[in-house]
Amino acid sequence: MTSTEWTSAAPGTGRYAEVNGLNLYYETHGAGRPLILLHGGLGSGEMFGPILPLLAERRQVILPDLQGHGRTADIDRPLDPEFMADDIAALVDHLGLDRPDVAGYSLGGGVAVRLASRYPNKVGRLVAASAYIRSDAPYPEILGQQGQVNAAAAEFMKDTPMYELYQRVAPRPEDFPRLLDKIGAAMAEDFDLTEQVRGLQVPTMIVAGDADMAPPSHFVEVFKLLDGGLRDGGWMGEGRPKGGHALAILPGITHYTMFASPLFATVALAYLDEQHA
Repeated sequence: MTSTEWTSAAPGTGRYAEVNGLNLYYETHGAGRPLILLHGGLGSGEMFGPILPLLAERRQVILPDLQGHGRTADIDRPLDPEFMADDIAALVDHLGLDRPDVAGYSLGGGVAVRLASRYPNKVGRLVAASAYIRSDAPYPEILGQQGQVNAAAAEFMKDTPMYELYQRVAPRPEDFPRLLDKIGAAMAEDFDLTEQVRGLQVPTMIVAGDADMAPPSHFVEVFKLLDGGLRDGGWMGEGRPKGGHALAILPGITHYTMFASPLFATVALAYLDEQHA
C-alpha cells in the first residue's frame, strides 16, 4: 500500500457553510481570483496538499469537503454527484462569488461538470481531471473493483490513505463503512453525461493521465463533444474549439497520482490564466 499522507502544510482557514441541509466544510488558501477545487471519492480537500502551495501562489483556492467526505458529515441522502453540484452552487452563493473558476478531480471532476452544466452562470472556467463521462468508460477490471466497494471492504482499507485521512478528520470516524456502502451504490449507477458535456457553455479543459482509469481515447471523445480534435487549429488558432475548450493528456500520470502532480497544477493554471489574460 502507498504510504502517502494526504495532508497539507499550507496555512488555510477552515469554516462551515449550511447548504441544502448539509454542514459543508471548506478551507480557503491564498489570494487572487477564486478557484474552487473539488476532491476525489473517499478523499477530501487535503488530497491536494502537495500542489496546494503552487495553486495558492496565484489563486484564492477554496477547498470544500463533499458530502460524507473529510470534515463534512454525511446526511440522509444518496451520494449523488447531482446533489453535490447543487451543494457547490449553494456554496458559491453563500460566499458571494462571481463566477469562480472550478477544477475537479475524479468524483470532483464529475461534480464540476454537472455544476457547470446546471449552473453555467455560476462558473467562470472549468477544469475536469480524470473524470470519465460514461459509467462504462473505465477498463473492465476497474469496473469489477468498483463493484466490490461496500462496508465489508472497510477492514481491507485500513492501510490506505483514504482510511487514515477519514479517521483523522471525519466528524464521525466510525462512519467509514457507511461511506463505502454509499459510494459503492453511487458507482453502481449508470450515467452518461454526453449531452451535458455537449451543451457546456463555459470554457472547459479536459485533463487525463496517459495511464488513467479510462483509456486516453475516451477523453479524446469527450473533447470532440466540445468541438475539439475535429480540424487543424490554424496559424492563428482560428480552428481551435469555438468555446475555448482544451485537452491535456499528461505524461507519466495515473489516476492515483493526478491530484498530487505539479504538472496538473501547472497545466490547470496555464489554461485558467490564459482565459483571463
